[in-house]
Amino acid sequence: MNTDVENLFKDKVLGHPAGLFVLFFTEMWERFSFYGMRILLVLFLTAPILNDNPGWEWPREHALALIGTYASLLYLTPIVGGYVADKITGYRMAVVLGCIIMTLGHASMAIETTSTFYLGLALLVIGTGFFKPNITSIISEMYRGKESKKDGAYTIFYMGVNAGAFFGMMLCGYLAENYGWSWGFGLAGIFMMLGMLQFLLAGSLFGSIGGKPSGVHEVELPQNINEESAEERKEAIEVEKLNPFTVFDYILIVLSSVGGLLYLFNDPLEKIGDINLVPFEFMGVSGTNVVILSALALFLLLLVTRISRYLPLVRDRIVAVSIFGLFTVFFFSFFEQSLGSMTLFARDYTDRTLVGNSASIFKVVDALLTTVPLMIITWVLFLLAKKTFSRIGLSNVILGVAFAGLWYLVIIRLIDKFSGEGTEIDATWFGILNSFFIITLAPIFSKWWESKYNPSAAMKYGIGLILLGLGFAILSYGASDIPSGAKTASVSIIFLILAYLFHTMGELCISPVGLSYLSKLVPPRMIGFMFGVWYLAIAVGQKAAGTMGGMIDKISEEYSMGAFFLIFTLIPIGVGFLAILLNPILKKLMHGIR
Repeated sequence: MNTDVENLFKDKVLGHPAGLFVLFFTEMWERFSFYGMRILLVLFLTAPILNDNPGWEWPREHALALIGTYASLLYLTPIVGGYVADKITGYRMAVVLGCIIMTLGHASMAIETTSTFYLGLALLVIGTGFFKPNITSIISEMYRGKESKKDGAYTIFYMGVNAGAFFGMMLCGYLAENYGWSWGFGLAGIFMMLGMLQFLLAGSLFGSIGGKPSGVHEVELPQNINEESAEERKEAIEVEKLNPFTVFDYILIVLSSVGGLLYLFNDPLEKIGDINLVPFEFMGVSGTNVVILSALALFLLLLVTRISRYLPLVRDRIVAVSIFGLFTVFFFSFFEQSLGSMTLFARDYTDRTLVGNSASIFKVVDALLTTVPLMIITWVLFLLAKKTFSRIGLSNVILGVAFAGLWYLVIIRLIDKFSGEGTEIDATWFGILNSFFIITLAPIFSKWWESKYNPSAAMKYGIGLILLGLGFAILSYGASDIPSGAKTASVSIIFLILAYLFHTMGELCISPVGLSYLSKLVPPRMIGFMFGVWYLAIAVGQKAAGTMGGMIDKISEEYSMGAFFLIFTLIPIGVGFLAILLNPILKKLMHGIR
């Protein structure tokens, strides 16, 4: 394995092995397809049937119930996909399988019939399960023994994530809103297929890295207990041997999983198809609520019984991780409104028509936003081809074809936008703001974390949640003049832009931090279980986002649109202050880990 790592580091691009940039572009095309399709979902499902670009005209509550379940499952299947790759396929083959399945999913959705639509969603969920955990595992394996370079590698990789999301939402959204939904769904699938081909054809670059598991496992001692004595390090390792999973643990895992999945499927089925998988009541409580509350109680029992069997030092740290997981649920429940209620707000309640100087300024800004990042990424493609063409020429050609298509679409879109005196901003355009703000602000936040003013984990969570709430406060103020029950309005775009800015700053405080602290605080043999718990926390947040976003009509009709966003203001800010108040307790539980 070390030989393959050393070989990878012989051909460098921007100081990193060329293989990292193969992964960068693979992730970029996957995120292009993922976000490009996902931002279309709520618009397609709720668009009127009698329209120039007809959709399915679902009630918003129904659409967001389905999207919440879909988004939630996307964070649960990677637990299974990671296990399959570890035991059977290896990371690289799992990534290829994931890409193929997702390509079929996009193709299925482009047909736009009811059965192919649901089949497409199912294939995307399964494909993401294979892809999501395993491409990052390849990076981890590539940099084994070169940990000092790993932070920079993940930073570059994260840029690929955001570049793909940026162009996916922009171009799939543009085609879908202006030419038809099938064009948007289909484009996502085409680039997914090209991304898979360039990765598959670059396999020789990686040697045995990410290959099929050999059955020989390297044991890594925890590197993060910097401030503890050797005795405590030994204690943390020894206690793991004394805490295997019991039969009772496995029973709790199965029961809570079945209950959670039953709720996830029953919620949209009950709302959309009037099909109830749990048609009973218990003491006036519906079967759906009984199932989810029981699943939650069983999961908490599992967590408490496992944690209680650890010795105090390890137990305290896992308690801290669990509290951060709870804050993560709250954060994603509100942050993920960006692809639900906020996209609906952009379409139906925002004045997206610009004229005169405003239109001219927007066209110039939009052109720069589009072309400058694409020029930079194309330059990276050129550097990769220069280093690797003799070894993986066909992979480079496929990548070049994909970029030629990307440039073509960008130019066509700009010509379209620049023709005419005024301009109408696509509702999906606002989705790119998150990726743009991440790319521009990430270096500033990174410098902050490296400075002497680096806040503690609890403070970061608190600041992130408060910033999230402030973003919704701006939206609440902007929507304050919309009458109760109004289906359309013309609120200035500045409110949405500022909301996305504050939400992105909140994300930068929380999203990159959570998994980092988990890896530092959790003992090695429990890492897999706690990563599963972490994905579960995000999954719960995703489903809660869909459920709460689905209340947009009910609350705006009974009160107002401003009141709807005011709820999303007060809760995150309140939870954020709670995180700050818990800072001394959480610091104590972490036992010196920063």
